[in-house]
Amino acid sequence: MEFKSITPHLGAEVSGIDLSEPMGSNTFNALREGWLKWGVLVFRDQKLTRDQHVALGSKFGKLHVHPMYKDQKDHPEILKVATNADSAYTAGEGWHTDVTCDEYPPMGSMLYVTQTPACGGGDTLFADMYLAYDLLSERMKNMLQGLTAVHDGALPYVGSYKTTPPEGGYPRHEHPVIATHPDTGKKLLYVNSGFTTRIKGLRPNESRALLDMLFRHIESTPKLVARVDWEPNTLAFWDNRCTQHHAVWDYYPESRYGERVSIVADTRPAA
Repeated sequence: MEFKSITPHLGAEVSGIDLSEPMGSNTFNALREGWLKWGVLVFRDQKLTRDQHVALGSKFGKLHVHPMYKDQKDHPEILKVATNADSAYTAGEGWHTDVTCDEYPPMGSMLYVTQTPACGGGDTLFADMYLAYDLLSERMKNMLQGLTAVHDGALPYVGSYKTTPPEGGYPRHEHPVIATHPDTGKKLLYVNSGFTTRIKGLRPNESRALLDMLFRHIESTPKLVARVDWEPNTLAFWDNRCTQHHAVWDYYPESRYGERVSIVADTRPAA
């Protein structure tokens, strides 16, 4: 395998590997090491069946079943990411980390895109949450350390996607505002505009002002971002613990289609 960086701190394109082939331990370890180093890995010209996609994700751990589609009969681990001229929205349009409303959010996600817009567009932006933390002032880091935020699935799934909540509602859990990556030991910013609703222990106006500042910090700092341009049969594998992403819907009325599997983390986000 060869890793070619997309930016100096985030993202790499990987060549010299066929993800549909059996993977030995040396290849797996090299792939995992590259994933931890670069945060986002991009594999082009891959031909995967749905079973192969599921098997690939399963090498890294138990696969996640999305709370919006937990009753899906055929391959419940696969989340379809489809947008066309009739879509009311595109999944992931807005900065977010996948499903942080869960007690154990996914540690990683693999999106396999097979159809891209004929007109171009449809890129995905990824942002480095290690660097987002590093760029904060020392006083801000000290203030945020020890704070806890609420992550609520109703925010996107009801508020944005207009779905009917299941019995008992969508998941809602609390995670540290500043987390430590369980594998690298590095600190990172762990709030996102997709799921984070408030910071505990602050008055509502204080919480809103602080979250809005952090969200603006992420969305308005270009140096955080690596941009992935999709081609048919491209798979991206990102570390969901230290990145955020934003799907750009700039291709209406053209279509884009992909399928995603996510791997459940075996530890909760921790300070």
